[in-house]
Formats: sequence, structure tokens, C-alpha cells
Amino acid sequence: MSELTHDNTLRELRTDDGVLRYHEAGDGPPLLLLHGSGPGVTGWRNYRGNLAKLSEQFHCFVLEFPGFGVSDPTDEHPMAAAPVAVRRFLRGLGLDRVDVIGNSMGGIVAANLAIAQPDLFRRTVTIGGIGRNLLTPGPGEGINLLMDFTDNPTRERLADWLHSMVYDRSLITEELIEERWAQATEPKTLEAARRMYGRAAMSATMAAAASSDKPPYWAMLHKITAPTLVTWGRDDRVSPVDMALIPMRTLPHGELHVFPNCGHWVMIEQRSAWENAVLAFLTRV
Repeated sequence: MSELTHDNTLRELRTDDGVLRYHEAGDGPPLLLLHGSGPGVTGWRNYRGNLAKLSEQFHCFVLEFPGFGVSDPTDEHPMAAAPVAVRRFLRGLGLDRVDVIGNSMGGIVAANLAIAQPDLFRRTVTIGGIGRNLLTPGPGEGINLLMDFTDNPTRERLADWLHSMVYDRSLITEELIEERWAQATEPKTLEAARRMYGRAAMSATMAAAASSDKPPYWAMLHKITAPTLVTWGRDDRVSPVDMALIPMRTLPHGELHVFPNCGHWVMIEQRSAWENAVLAFLTRV
């Protein structure tokens, strides 16, 4: 198999609401991969290290959410635009039912879709992020650092946030900081980030949620019928591991795998162990 690179896996899907870009690799059952949020994030950067292994058994589609600088931009809140983009993407490719992996924000998007459309996903894997703080204060350290950067972006603040994402600080190289900095400070991408993670925007979102009659998604996880594997880093400083207690207890067909010596980026920091656990779950008879 030839090496999977950014350029030879990149694809475009033209839709009625702009171009969705994605990475495609492998043969087999369809597997949708949804990335997380944060400065300079992309689907490729989240999953480039996993694509070779996963694509040995699955036809992988790594979607780039609007608002993060790869797919066409959106004027909406990126979290509101994401599930609509997933539906457009699956419809555009003629995919009726897929397995899904969602990192952090991507896991929340997958959970909301699974609640609304129980037949959309055959099996679901999440990486941190879903649930809510029970034993620790929220928002967590990593989210506070993310808001600091979003309101006043500097390289130092970006590095502080990136270090909060991992257990092993050596993973945060100058090359990674530069890669993230260039995209995170692109004007339209930064504007979208401020709609999501500016302190004023976060306060407004939390106030709206507190006054809403609609239950939060984490209170409706019992409606997810697909078997679900919840994966988490024990040392996650963005979404502390106590957040996993609600999904662990309420998902009807849920199971939890916690990885030691690991922060928020489980698929990167514990790559081999995470891939083995995910593939065992997705291929289980």
C-alpha cells in the first residue's frame, strides 16, 4: 500500500451549502471520523497517525467541519453547523449507515446525531469530551486556556493550551505549534472560533442552556441504541475523566476504556493501544 499523505487522500464534495473537504482511504465498511475543536485543528491533524491502521479494515472518511479553515466557512456557530454538515456529507456520498469515531466536539456531534437518528450509526466510538463534570469544576483547565487564546491569540497562549492537551509534553513540538498557529490565526477561522470559545460567547451559551426547557444532550444518552465505545485519557485536563461517569452509566450498550498516562488526544498519545481497542470493538461479532 502506498503511503497515505495529506494530498493523496484529500477530496472535495460540492454541496448546496458550500464545499466540504475530507480525506478518504481504505476499503471495506464505511467509517466516518469527526474531529475535535480548538486552535488550528483539522480532521487530518487529529487522525493522520491512525488512518493507515484503520484503513486496513475500513473505508475511512475524515470530514473537515465548516468553520475550521479547510471546508468552506460558515456564518453559523461551528457546533450548530457540524451536524448539518455531517448529514449533507453522508447524503452527498450516498452513505445511509456508517460506523463513526468522534474526538471531543466530534463525539458530541456524533452523540447528538445518534440521539436524533438512531439508525444513522451502526457503532459509535467517542474520544473524551462527552458527558459533564461531576467531581471536578467546569469548564476544565484546557477549556479556560482555550478561551484565553481565543480572546487574545499569542504563541505563548497557544503553546499553553496545546500542553494542556497531552500528558507527555514532548509531543508539543515547535513544528506543531507553528502548524497550529498559522491556521488558528487565519481571520475567518479565528472569527468562527470566537463564536464558539470567546469568553462572552461561552457565557452566553451556558446562560442559554441554563434557561432552556430542552434537556442537554448528556441527559438523553439513554436514547442512543448503537453499541458505543467511550475512550478517555486518565490524565485529561480538558475534559476530566469524571465526565465519563454519565455516559458509562446511561448508554444502553456503552462501554468505557480509560488509557493511563494519557491526556485529551488519546488517538495520538496512546495510538497503538487505542487503535487496537477501537478495531476490536468495531469488528466484534
